[in-house]
Amino acid sequence: MNIEQRFRALLPEARRIIVKIGTRVIAQPSGHPDMPPLKSLVKQISELHRQGYEILVVSSGAIGAGVDALKLKERPKAVADLQMCAAVGQARLMTNYATLFGAQKITIGQVLLTHADFQHRIRYANAKRTMEHMMKMDVIPIINENDVVADEEIKADLSLGDNDYMAALVVKLVRADLLIILSTVDGVLDGKNKRIPYVDKVSDVMKFVSAGKGSNLSKGGMDSKLNAAQIATKTGCGVVIAGGRNANVLTDIMAGKDTGTLILSNAL
Repeated sequence: MNIEQRFRALLPEARRIIVKIGTRVIAQPSGHPDMPPLKSLVKQISELHRQGYEILVVSSGAIGAGVDALKLKERPKAVADLQMCAAVGQARLMTNYATLFGAQKITIGQVLLTHADFQHRIRYANAKRTMEHMMKMDVIPIINENDVVADEEIKADLSLGDNDYMAALVVKLVRADLLIILSTVDGVLDGKNKRIPYVDKVSDVMKFVSAGKGSNLSKGGMDSKLNAAQIATKTGCGVVIAGGRNANVLTDIMAGKDTGTLILSNAL
C-alpha cells in the first residue's frame, strides 16, 4: 500500500466534513438549476449524514439562479445587479435544497455569512455557536456568502473565488476534519490534462493552473480552489478536490476510493 492509499484509507475516519458545491456543478449554462446532479449530491449527503457524519454544505449558485430567473443573457458586471441576482436566486436555491432534503427526511438551515463575520469576535462566536447547535440537532447547515449585502466576493478587484475562500474560513470556524471541494473537473490536472491523485504540498501543483479562470456564471477557477485548500490544510484539515457531476463522488471519497485529488493536511 503506497502513501496515497494509506491516507485515503483514513478518510472514512473524518467526522466533520464540509462539502463545497460550485455553481457549475449544479447549474446549467443559463444558471437554471440542473436537478439531476443536485438530486444526486443531496442523496449522497443524506446517506453520509445517516451514517453519522457531521456535514456542512457551502453552496454557490444563488447568483446563477437569479440570472436565470430574471432572464438575463449573462452574469451582470455591476455590483448592484449582482446583488439583485443573489437576492432573487438565493430563495430559489434554498427552495430546491429544502425540497430535496425534505424528501430524505432531513432538516436544513440557511446560514448567510460575510467576511466581516469572521473578523468580528462576537459575530464569529455567534456563527460558530449557531452551527454547532444546528449539527447537534441533526440540522445540515447550507452556507453561502451573503452577496445581497456583501460585495467582497463579487467585486472584480476583490474576488475571492466562487465561495472557495468562504469554505476555507468555515473549516477554521468549525474545526472540520475534511473539506471536499466539488468542481466540474475530476481534480487537479497536470500539464497533460491528467488527474493528479495525490498532492503533498499545494505549491507543487500551482504551476499547472491559471489564475482567475471561471465562467460566465461563476468566479472560481482551480487556482482559488488550491488557495482555499492551502488555508484549510494549515489548520490540520485534509482536502479532496473532485468532480461534482461524477456518480457517487461523495460516497466514493468517504469510502477511501481513488477519486479526485487528495491534498494532505499539514498535520499529517
